[in-house]
Amino acid sequence: MRNIVILTGAGISAESGIATFRGPGGLWEGHRVEDVCTPEALAHDPAFVHRFYDLRRAALATVLPNAAHDALARLDRQWRGELLIVTQNVDDLHERAGARRLLHMHGELRSTLCAACGARRPWSETLPPGSVCSDCQAPALRPDIVFFGEMPYQMERIDDALSRADLFVSIGTSGAVYPAAGFVRLARHHGAATLELNLDRSEGSAWFDETRLGPAGTLVPAWVDEVLAANPPSSGT
Repeated sequence: MRNIVILTGAGISAESGIATFRGPGGLWEGHRVEDVCTPEALAHDPAFVHRFYDLRRAALATVLPNAAHDALARLDRQWRGELLIVTQNVDDLHERAGARRLLHMHGELRSTLCAACGARRPWSETLPPGSVCSDCQAPALRPDIVFFGEMPYQMERIDDALSRADLFVSIGTSGAVYPAAGFVRLARHHGAATLELNLDRSEGSAWFDETRLGPAGTLVPAWVDEVLAANPPSSGT
């Protein structure tokens, strides 16, 4: 085994105190998804949408990476083969734990996107509607979040990694949100082994070779220990 692709979802950050995407009644932190995560919502009430993401961005200061994030960062440091961590999460807990071989397919809270020129820039403060882009000077900055109906980021890179993966691992995902929910089938099509680590069985559990159930903070460190023991890192790592 040389190439690993890992998909992480809301379940890995829930243990750090970040609310999962789908709460009771299908709500997202008390709001209908249609009211906060669609282009139509942004056009209809930009102040409300911007405020929602301002609050989520501010909340990142109150949470820390957990044992699952730390374990994946350790794997990133020590794995000698190819590794790509694809996260559906918009928080920065993977980065703060130390992961580097990482991409955010659904955007990032601590980033802005210019709706006029497409520039992305780090952002940690509040983001009022009409904030000016430093690249093109248009008053068109918005949260750098992939809304429903928009194309996730770096899909070509993800597809390429899945096509070469020896192992695909899904951690803390519902298996309900596409295209990420289809990654397991694509990985299987290309011959990868597949493993699910989740609190409960997901909608896609039947597609995995193996499913292990339990908290991410317990399952992920144990799995990383297992992988590194079977494939010891080279000296000096």
